[in-house]
Amino acid sequence: MKKIVRAENAGFCFGVKQAIEKAEKAADEADEKNGHIFSMGSLIHNERVTLQLEQKGIQIINSLDEVKRGDRVIVRSHGEGRKFYEAADEKDVDLIDATCPFVAKIHKLVSDTDKQVVIVGDKAHPEVMGIFGWCKKTALVVSSYDEAADIEDDDLFLVTQTTIRSDMLDQVSKALTDNKKTFEVHNTICSATAKRQEACENLAKESDCMVVIGGKRSSNTKKLYEISKRFCKNTHFVENIEDLPLKELQKCNRIGIAAGASTPECTIKEVIARMCDVTRENNELNMNDLMDEIEKSLRLPRGGEIVTGKVHQVTDKEVIVNLGFKKDGILPATEVSLEEGQTLTDAFKVDDEIQAKVIKTDDGDGGILLSKKKLEISANWNEIVKALEDKTVLEVKVTRQVNGGVIAEYKEVSGFIPLSQLSDHYVENAEEFVGQTMEVRVSRVDQRRNRAVFSHKLFLNEEKEKLIAEIWENLNVGDVVEGTVMRFTDYGAFVDIGGIDGLLHISEISWGKLKHPQEVLSIGEKINVKVLSMNAEKGKISLGLKQTQPEPWSVIDENYQVGQVIEGKVVQIKEYGAFVELEPGLDGLVHISEVAHKRVGNINDELEVGQIVNTKILEIDKDRRRISLSIRETLDMPTEKAETPEPVEEAEVSEEPEETAEAEPIVEETVEEAVTETAEATEEA
Repeated sequence: MKKIVRAENAGFCFGVKQAIEKAEKAADEADEKNGHIFSMGSLIHNERVTLQLEQKGIQIINSLDEVKRGDRVIVRSHGEGRKFYEAADEKDVDLIDATCPFVAKIHKLVSDTDKQVVIVGDKAHPEVMGIFGWCKKTALVVSSYDEAADIEDDDLFLVTQTTIRSDMLDQVSKALTDNKKTFEVHNTICSATAKRQEACENLAKESDCMVVIGGKRSSNTKKLYEISKRFCKNTHFVENIEDLPLKELQKCNRIGIAAGASTPECTIKEVIARMCDVTRENNELNMNDLMDEIEKSLRLPRGGEIVTGKVHQVTDKEVIVNLGFKKDGILPATEVSLEEGQTLTDAFKVDDEIQAKVIKTDDGDGGILLSKKKLEISANWNEIVKALEDKTVLEVKVTRQVNGGVIAEYKEVSGFIPLSQLSDHYVENAEEFVGQTMEVRVSRVDQRRNRAVFSHKLFLNEEKEKLIAEIWENLNVGDVVEGTVMRFTDYGAFVDIGGIDGLLHISEISWGKLKHPQEVLSIGEKINVKVLSMNAEKGKISLGLKQTQPEPWSVIDENYQVGQVIEGKVVQIKEYGAFVELEPGLDGLVHISEVAHKRVGNINDELEVGQIVNTKILEIDKDRRRISLSIRETLDMPTEKAETPEPVEEAEVSEEPEETAEAEPIVEETVEEAVTETAEATEEA
């Protein structure tokens, strides 16, 4: 008995179907204000479909020079290069982008890499030409071992035309390996193409004769023919029913049917129907059985396939869906994600259009078992895979702690976050994270084992890097910003200014001298600091605190006057007097003769470092930056008269100016030493 078997995955692929649907929708919506509709090249490598589109008003062009401003142009599933989009934008052309998602993914890959791109495929194919147009530098196109062996460049980035045979990629990879080239492979062969080719190969091995249906210019159909011919010598390439070798087919008992991605369903049905007519006329076959098998192959979906249908009936337990097949779809309540308290009748209404995933083609009662949960999970997995490829962020919820980390859920998919990836600091116990919602990056996906690994640490590090980059971009020398004192060293303090630590050198903290930063600062203290210098290459920023306050000598007239009594601290004692700090950076000299009403022989007997004293300003010399102070004039006069003979007093009095005269050079020398020390400290900083 003769048998006709149709291969799985025969006919329109997703990309082609999407392009046709967009083109037909655009044609239906066309009117005068929308201008004309054009297709950039043949939308599909099938003359029958191309003619039907032309009849609907879609004209084929080969250049944007053929269109006017305001016209609508369909980008076919093969895609176009970057310059095409730029030219369309400049010309104000309305683009209907029907680029296949798998092809668009390749465009993204090659546009993001700085490596030498190698495209495995046919250099004359429109898809390859489109990919070529997205590369940063001229790409290399190869299709054989020998061509790959001639590549001189290294550090290569391999992508593939979506419709090539996998063995072509294997040959190219082998050639590069044999020549010890470093290369990164991205197998971008369309999964639908791979499945179509695999199904064609399996059917060819079991058939006496193979019929491959498709356009003569269709690359993927030609590859199906080559694969079929390899395993079944009696293979025929037909474009329509007129090409069928009917006499040859009559001799065969098992005939296999395969079709390219650009072959419409109506053409496949016509070819099969014509074959059935011929076999019935000449072989007296049981046509009812044959037609039942053909009908079954055409009208029943496969397990795992996503189908669309209309709700026919809703009960508390299940939803009956009309899918357009011989059998209705059955969607049980257990395969639907319902909110708390919600029922199927709340979620679905008759004539609602829904999508679901086929679990079984026969649920035991003659229906097709469907699941919306698994459809959602599939969609969620696709989102996770895309997030891994595009390096985008997902939001997950931590549900429970496990050994070595936590389980986090992204919609209907559960993933694992290792303990080391929960935070940007050390985590000892993950219990505190349970119940939290956090943003993560996807670090690894194994969909076959239903495993996904997330990282919150990567997200935090990226956000920190963005923040730091923003600070560097917006921060300028001279800016005054708020910071937090984080830690001390002997030479200064480190201050956090919003994500970056800057060094506040000890010499830049105060106008006065400090032995350690903690004399005036404390950990966690908020302070305003000035940016003194920036080195982006080394990532170093120098800060100043004293620069946010006036230099004491610049405002001395506003704060101090001769005759004023002010409290100060003894900071240094010399033989000729004591230096008293009025405020950081502003010291005055109390000459030994101005310490007390009596004659002072050793100043250490009267004062000590750190002592707080009241002083009176005798003189302010702004040019030499010197202040003369007196403690004596703030003290009351002694009540008892001195018993010393008058001549002696006169002698002692007459000597004081002489002492003062000798002391002045010493004071000058001491001030010079202090200035020199300050300059050296500043230079060292």
